[in-house]
Amino acid sequence: MPKNWARHGTLRLRVGKRGRIVLPKQIREALGIDEGDEVIVEVGDVIVIRPAKRSVDADKLREILRAHAKELAGIPTRKEPRPGDLAKTSLEEEFE
Repeated sequence: MPKNWARHGTLRLRVGKRGRIVLPKQIREALGIDEGDEVIVEVGDVIVIRPAKRSVDADKLREILRAHAKELAGIPTRKEPRPGDLAKTSLEEEFE
């Protein structure tokens, strides 16, 4: 199978006992589906199986946001010019 086949392709699977279908490891890994995860099955003219949205771990998200806030705090802020700041600047000299 091609490397990125698991993201875009068609596969014929066999329905086993009790109606079970096994998703190949390559597909599970490509979509981040682990044992015990839930999937959504949409039934219409076709059957679509897709990963269910995962809940967000609030503590982990808070930790990530704090780390980014510390990183951003170290970046100097841009100072807005005040009237008169550029009065002593010669445009001719700036664009020579």
